[in-house]
Amino acid sequence: MRQLSKPSTAQCNCNLYTLYLMAEPQYVSCVRLAEILETLSHDSVNRFLLRERYTPEDLFNEVKGELDLVGGNLSVDDSVEDKPYRDPQKSALVSYFWSGKHKRVVKGIDLITLYYTDRAGNAYPVNYRLYDKQEGKTKNNYFREMVLEVMQWGLKPEWVSGDSWYASLENLKFLRNEKMGFWFGIADNRQVSLERGQFVQVQSLDIPEDGLKVYLKAFGWVKVFCQSFKNEQRYYIMFRPDLDDTEQLTYKQFKEVHDGHWQIECYHRVIKQVCNIERFYVRNEQAIRNHFFCALRAFSKLQTLCRQGVIQTCYELSRQLFVPVIRQFILENLTADTFA
Repeated sequence: MRQLSKPSTAQCNCNLYTLYLMAEPQYVSCVRLAEILETLSHDSVNRFLLRERYTPEDLFNEVKGELDLVGGNLSVDDSVEDKPYRDPQKSALVSYFWSGKHKRVVKGIDLITLYYTDRAGNAYPVNYRLYDKQEGKTKNNYFREMVLEVMQWGLKPEWVSGDSWYASLENLKFLRNEKMGFWFGIADNRQVSLERGQFVQVQSLDIPEDGLKVYLKAFGWVKVFCQSFKNEQRYYIMFRPDLDDTEQLTYKQFKEVHDGHWQIECYHRVIKQVCNIERFYVRNEQAIRNHFFCALRAFSKLQTLCRQGVIQTCYELSRQLFVPVIRQFILENLTADTFA
């Protein structure tokens, strides 16, 4: 975060822009915000986005008071924020990425998030990265960096979870060295064995509901579980460094981590559908980074309102915000027979 040397006189600030992202139903731009507030110029909004220096740690500091930092589940996943009409040569951070939503390579910005769910079920994003190909890093590099950061900030999760993209051997060994338990999806051709030296693809095994202890090639003993999803079999591995025998891991533990990890999928939908993370017109890298920070901050505000019972879901605020206006329009024009 940018440190102020004297009181700010800026007309646009983080709180104002965050509230705007929470309220605007469709058109997100500096000009649009200036039209709504009237006394604010679009240059003030643009200067705010270019001026500030918000970081992932600033987001963590905002949400840590809402969380029990010990014993929860830390999920990792990435999401492509679509920018189909942007020229990557003229806009920072825009490139081509594989999209699970579109099932093909699309143009956009790749957001990698660490999402933490504590033991009471409170869930917030605690770290993130915008994929920058110029840095020469992979998603796995970013993942390991972010895990080390949140640990330095005071987070002590019981589990780290992710899909098969993040189940690389390097990541698994990294988490084991950091003495952290993990739950990851794995590809159906991952090499495992019931006895050392006799490796087969995991899909060839008959795996009971309560899991099967197997030796993961080049790693060690883990417990593998199998779940049916959309007429296909999906495989998951679990490991706890504090257990003498992975056989002690139960289906109940698997189910708890599995259900907790699903929260990050809900988070991806909300930041796109409610927090306007994809809707921006700025092209400068710092402006884009500040827009993303405010969108994640907007999500965190919605989560807190849900916890406080002010709203039931993150979608409720945007749905109810325009009800009085719509109702008034219908009733006034119905009475006046405007369209009769």
